[in-house]
Amino acid sequence: MPATAPEAADRAEPAAVRRLTVTDFRSYDRATMEPDSRPVVLTGPNGAGKTNLLEAVSMLSPGLGLRRARLTEMTRRGAERWAVAAMVERHGETVAVGTGIAGDPGQEKRVARLDGESVGPMQLSGVTPVTWLTPQMDRLFLDGAAVRRRFMDRLILGFDPDHGARANRYERTMRERLRLLKDGNRDDRWLGALEAQMAEHGVAIAAARLAWAKRTARAVRAGIGPFPAAEIALEGLETALDGRPAVEVEEGLMAGLRDGREEDARAGMTRLGPHRSDLAVRHLSRDAAAEQCSTGEQKALLIALILADARMQAAERGVTPILLLDEVAAHLDADRRAALYDEIAALGSQAWMTGTEGHLFDMLGERAQHYEVRDSALTPASRS
Repeated sequence: MPATAPEAADRAEPAAVRRLTVTDFRSYDRATMEPDSRPVVLTGPNGAGKTNLLEAVSMLSPGLGLRRARLTEMTRRGAERWAVAAMVERHGETVAVGTGIAGDPGQEKRVARLDGESVGPMQLSGVTPVTWLTPQMDRLFLDGAAVRRRFMDRLILGFDPDHGARANRYERTMRERLRLLKDGNRDDRWLGALEAQMAEHGVAIAAARLAWAKRTARAVRAGIGPFPAAEIALEGLETALDGRPAVEVEEGLMAGLRDGREEDARAGMTRLGPHRSDLAVRHLSRDAAAEQCSTGEQKALLIALILADARMQAAERGVTPILLLDEVAAHLDADRRAALYDEIAALGSQAWMTGTEGHLFDMLGERAQHYEVRDSALTPASRS
């Protein structure tokens, strides 16, 4: 049976940002805040800088952050480069995490540090477990499969920190194979070596997705308060792995890539692999695919997935992820807001939430720490 939030919290330590400093990041020249491990509520008018702080926290993990912006877009206008530094608490220890931009104009790259030592940004995945939900993700069930794969792969990082590195290696190898095919290079040994790497990494990616889907399906099928119970399934390479040896699937993918070289060259794309997979979600009580549900029901399904994943991380990894929930309260009725806040409190998660209307967070009371944000300046606020 999937763990309840109190059960998961009993066996987990919440990850929490205990100090956050942003320098020349978005609208901030420099700002520092020192929250405790409770949820963080940021309220203020549109354009005040609330989401910029959530984005800064998201950059403590690998990838492009919750906005998926170019590195240079995060630099404050008139500044040369940005930096985000934090003290992150997890498993009873505190780690100094830093990230920013370096390199000459046009050759910028992301850099990262852990406890003062330079590391690759991918190494942040094992340090700061972060999950987010933004208004742009409201179209998750309506947009193309790539958006859902990205959503799924981000959640998998909470269980498997190496998943992102495998996905990067797969993508690089796939691009190299396709380049050779487009250039007319048919060196069988070279292409065969690339296809072997693609099959190895691709099956590992699919296996991680399948494991995530099975564990999350159990949790989300049970439902969380007024958030709907759901059924999830994977479409693509992952289905071939269910019940079959990985080596057999790997050999099949290699054969398919080899036999499909000419068609891939003509199409200008690779037609087989985990980059073609999709995530299907179904609203159980309505017996309807997520894309056929109303906007409100889709939002509730999305929140149910995020909460189910947080429960599973807490139960299995022993750490509750940091949740970044941008403008989530405004689109929920009072019952669902209360249920969301109660679930966050039961999990012990340091959830960062934004909103323009402070009264929407009144029922959190002292269970959260409240800040008013205006013109990229933070002021602690009391709310009982």
